[in-house]
Amino acid sequence: MTPLFLGLSGPVLTDDERAFFASIDPAGFVLFRRNVEDPSQLRALTDSLRDLSGRAGLPIMVDQEGGRVARMQPPHWPAFPKGEAFDRLYDIAPITAIEASRLNAMALAAILRDAGINIDLLPLLDVRQPGAHDIIGDRALGADPVRVAAMGRAVIEGLAAGGVVGVVKHMPGHGRAMADSHVELPVVDADIHALETDLAPFIALKGAPMAMTAHVVYRAWDADHCATLSPTVIGDVIRGRIGFDGLLMTDDLGMHALSGDFGTRAEQALAAGCDIILHCSGKLEEMEAVAGAVGPISDVAKSRLDRAMATIEGAISSRSLADLMAERDAMMAPVLDTAVGADPTNY
Repeated sequence: MTPLFLGLSGPVLTDDERAFFASIDPAGFVLFRRNVEDPSQLRALTDSLRDLSGRAGLPIMVDQEGGRVARMQPPHWPAFPKGEAFDRLYDIAPITAIEASRLNAMALAAILRDAGINIDLLPLLDVRQPGAHDIIGDRALGADPVRVAAMGRAVIEGLAAGGVVGVVKHMPGHGRAMADSHVELPVVDADIHALETDLAPFIALKGAPMAMTAHVVYRAWDADHCATLSPTVIGDVIRGRIGFDGLLMTDDLGMHALSGDFGTRAEQALAAGCDIILHCSGKLEEMEAVAGAVGPISDVAKSRLDRAMATIEGAISSRSLADLMAERDAMMAPVLDTAVGADPTNY
């Protein structure tokens, strides 16, 4: 097995992809809108990935946050609220907001498990900061680290109850970045004291099964490398100060915050301490370059992966999707616009 989570080019596996994936045995896969057409197609695709790997519990993940980040969309799947909606509800009724977060995550898990997906790249634990770039923005659960941690924990628990592993992101915090790391490398100048605010939710949820790094430079910790490529940030901050010992994956290796060829990016990320490389484009030549730069998955990373996936073994929720969404919406009625024709990205 190689320490790679890889994307696919389209809605079905190509012959070239089958041959390549069979030869390198990636640890898992990540799906995007280009891979999703309808429920029967998506289930056939995930079944084909499991058949190819020979692993019933093969990690298959997706970014299904709600709001503007959702790979599975209406009319085939319901729209889900963005993080900001739960933050608004917390202003009114904190306990209700936490429970609504849990129910929403259970509903997310229901549609994902039906599709054969067992990992959701959620929750964001990024603490929203005024004036920062809106790449996080309304996706965040708030600007207060206490409420972000409380609702983030509920999301992880709700997903797990439905048989889906949650991934906390973007460790050690993307909330104060002034640039979009998909486009360029953000640099954060906040001092160590200020950064404690960013760390707080991650420290509270240090027992999470999986986490994703941030392609962000934090000058206070390492002025020369973004977190994904920094042995200092991963060793001293993520594994040390935060105390996280779960599986640590990179954010997408293809984002423009990173430079250099794909093989070098992969080598640097693993050398810095990441367990698994995430590469999302589905472009075969890029995946070949990444695969050529990595060896077999380390024993430590394999143990962390197995431990993370074990957290959902036997988890099957008895509650229907309709019931979960109805109870969630009743709780969120003061802040959730579910009127016919409402734009789900504005929930």
